[in-house]
Amino acid sequence: MVSITKRQGVLGDLGSFGAMFDLKAAAFQDPILVSSSDGVGTKLKVALTCNSHESIGQDLVAMCVNDILVHGAEPLFFLDYYATGRLEGGAVVQVVKGIVDGCHQSGCALIGGETAEMPGLYHNNDYDVAGFAVGAVERNKILPHIEDIVSGDVVIGLESSGVHANGFSLIRKIMDMGCHKFTDEAPFSLDKKTYGEELLTPTVIYVERVLPSIRNNHIKALAHITGGGLIENIPRILPKNKKVVLDATKWNIQPVYGWIAATGSINETEMLRTLNCGLGMILIVDRKHVEDVLSATNGKVVGIVDEKMSDEQPVEVKKFANAMEPLMRPHIQTYVASRMHPKMRVAVLISGSGTNLQSLIDTTTDDPSMMSEIVLVISNKPGVEGLKRARRAGILALAIDHTKFTSRKEFENEILNELEQTQIDVVCLAGFMRVLTKNFVSKWRGRLLNIHPSLLPLFKGIRPQKQAIESGVRVSGCTVHFVEEEIDAGAIIVQESVNISLDETEESLIEKIKEVEHIAFPKALKLFATNQVYLDKDIGKAKWLSNSSDVFRNIV
Repeated sequence: MVSITKRQGVLGDLGSFGAMFDLKAAAFQDPILVSSSDGVGTKLKVALTCNSHESIGQDLVAMCVNDILVHGAEPLFFLDYYATGRLEGGAVVQVVKGIVDGCHQSGCALIGGETAEMPGLYHNNDYDVAGFAVGAVERNKILPHIEDIVSGDVVIGLESSGVHANGFSLIRKIMDMGCHKFTDEAPFSLDKKTYGEELLTPTVIYVERVLPSIRNNHIKALAHITGGGLIENIPRILPKNKKVVLDATKWNIQPVYGWIAATGSINETEMLRTLNCGLGMILIVDRKHVEDVLSATNGKVVGIVDEKMSDEQPVEVKKFANAMEPLMRPHIQTYVASRMHPKMRVAVLISGSGTNLQSLIDTTTDDPSMMSEIVLVISNKPGVEGLKRARRAGILALAIDHTKFTSRKEFENEILNELEQTQIDVVCLAGFMRVLTKNFVSKWRGRLLNIHPSLLPLFKGIRPQKQAIESGVRVSGCTVHFVEEEIDAGAIIVQESVNISLDETEESLIEKIKEVEHIAFPKALKLFATNQVYLDKDIGKAKWLSNSSDVFRNIV
């Protein structure tokens, strides 16, 4: 597979301690070496979720060779680094195939690399990749020619295939906010592809299209549009007294950008600063060479170089809103509907410091996709830190001291009254150290969540960490479940695990489990509040749905 990338100048074969390349054999006279190293960022997360990895290899090559192309360099050879927790044939073979395809497209040889299996550093099949490209350019053809750029020079754009390998942290957040799955059909897809298929479209490699124009001295400068988008990458190749004026109606902005802008509520500046917005490479060309470059590159004239005043920005994009409006329109109704969906009102019952409460406060405050808000905190013990946490967050915090009541019924009736007065939708028990009666549980059954520090149904009751250590199990964790009358017996919503070391103590295991509790409880609340899980009261089991507007009637 790798042999198809071999080119003039390669010495030796794969497997040597080092890789060698003969510049003279590649016909260079006065070469300058140009190198680049890059990765593909959190696009890897999408590939892992979809179990589709071939495009990652081409992305890796593209990010590196497009960067050295900007300096006028012809890619000569490429090395890759692949690190994983567990080396399995499927993913690594797909990635390497993509790398080979990318090298073949760009005319560079894959002459070496490293594959590292590191189970202590990466989890199971998780992996990361890095690429290293080396190219060469004749000394007298090094780009950019910044000093030659003048007003009236033409800006040519080469279209991208989509988002390429940048902006995926933002995209994943939008997916999460909308409760979308990468296996769902993408509403912006023209070919009825899934989100994963659309977003994993590989980065375009521009080498073959651009190198001839570089060799003919027809290009003054290039900018590879990656992280930082149009408004941060183009200035890197401009004189201080020049600006670029782009017309967004002159190129094709792919539908994915309308979806991102509308559903993520992303403003124009942020779009242009984060994403390529349809242009993967920018060329600055003298007017007399425009037709030749357009013919060679299949590019489009998208703007012009102009004088920049001291108070002006170096990149001005005109008519961007006009170009985006028809792309955003199909998604506006969905966005508005999602924002009109009322958030669930949450009460949290505590007895102590409230670390799980804090994790719920943080996530419901910072993440709109939680679709819930904490409006009431009740402690059966006055003066505890959990009440202070709630008050600092501006949440109504009440102490209802169980010792002040003559019966459990009176105590619980007081809590029930507060829940009713505050119009609570769901109650979370976060370290609430009182056993609730059948009457209380029956009133809130299906809307009452608890977290327990073991992997239920193992180790119910008190001191489950001690039980786990004494039993000799090597794994424990936490469970978020619906509350039933029987203690720790409700349907499971979320579990998170931790390893138990040979020298584990009860205290150290408590701290380990606390860390994953802070992940599990917000996750479970989100699943419930976004109507992805509910309790089937007839059989006492959790039922799972997705994006159903009818679920709530099953839980009230």
